[in-house]
Amino acid sequence: MKRCKHIGIFIVAALLCCACGMSKVKDISLTSVGIAYILPTSTRSMDAKLLLGIDNPAMSFAVQDITGTVRYQDKPIAHFTTGSIELQGKTEQVYELPCTIVLDEGASILDVLVIAAKRSLDGLKADVNIQAAIRKNGVLRAPFKYKDLEISQFTK
Repeated sequence: MKRCKHIGIFIVAALLCCACGMSKVKDISLTSVGIAYILPTSTRSMDAKLLLGIDNPAMSFAVQDITGTVRYQDKPIAHFTTGSIELQGKTEQVYELPCTIVLDEGASILDVLVIAAKRSLDGLKADVNIQAAIRKNGVLRAPFKYKDLEISQFTK
């Protein structure tokens, strides 16, 4: 009976630790965004490596899939997909994230060059879908969706 009591206390303590770690997930913040490189792979696509500064006060977890759309003045310009990264818990660091970018069917390389010539990120917005996996006693998958993110807010 004593053994069952200790096991029960251990399980409750483990659940509380997980809940405390999960409650801090909402405090994770993107502190900076940069581009290490962009390599054109065709006239409609390119590979890139993003540099993401992330402050993660929560536990370690994996981000398995990030997809999204970049819009300029509400017109879709490009769609992107990324690889996976492991976010270290209770740290603030910069992560390298490879991604593939494909121009939207209604956009051309000329549209991208016109936007780039303005040397301003104003008017660029992104919709982002993130699939996260938290590995604590199994795998918990959690989708996160963000709409209308102002890209310029991450560079100021």
